[in-house]
Amino acid sequence: MKYNVEINGLDVEANYSEKSIETIFLPLLERLTKMQRQKGKRILVMLAAPPAAGKSTLASFLKYLSKTRSGLAPLTVIGMDGFHRRQDYLLTHTVVRDGKEVPMVKIKGAPVTFDFELLASRIARVAAGEVCGWPTYDRMLHNPVEDAISVEGGIVLLEGNYLLLDEDGWRELKDYADYTIKIIAEEIQVRKRLVERKCASGTPYEEAVEFVEGSDLVNVRTCLERSVPADLTLRLEEDGNYFLA
Repeated sequence: MKYNVEINGLDVEANYSEKSIETIFLPLLERLTKMQRQKGKRILVMLAAPPAAGKSTLASFLKYLSKTRSGLAPLTVIGMDGFHRRQDYLLTHTVVRDGKEVPMVKIKGAPVTFDFELLASRIARVAAGEVCGWPTYDRMLHNPVEDAISVEGGIVLLEGNYLLLDEDGWRELKDYADYTIKIIAEEIQVRKRLVERKCASGTPYEEAVEFVEGSDLVNVRTCLERSVPADLTLRLEEDGNYFLA
């Protein structure tokens, strides 16, 4: 099934197999619907994956399925990308990596370049069932858009790279979740996707490769190697479909 959607200011096309839809996605949505109805109030689902593993597109597709298939509770989808620190902050602050002081903008997307305290406080409000604003990230503007979404509904799906990161502070975010999902993938596969995505936002190919090699792939390894287990783990295959890991 072809699915077209705009993600962070970019047009994306995905093609999900009927097998994935019938054996993974719909059973997942049925399970979440049952969980929410049994709990009688909002549940928070966290979807974690390395950069370019298709998590934002998959989250959007699950939302689409939840609203077009009968018997399912509709999903509200939000992402942690809106908690990137603003570009002017990244340009004027540094961090030590591999013993060297580097501008934060050079490693944009690493855990340290997110406003963790703001993210954690907003997640707490969502988990508590509040109706609240939520920021999004526009890749064309290179900045968050404050309160672009109003978080409502009985099932909220939060997607992001580091929601299951096994580091102090980040590790505790999982405590807010009623259900967790993790996507894993081969590094070479997401590298290709990352370069293509960077080019699509207007970056010349050589610069895109340099940034991916120096920054994005570090973040990919962080996600793949330093994440805690999830309730459901999916593997991204070469053709863009997902299988149970």
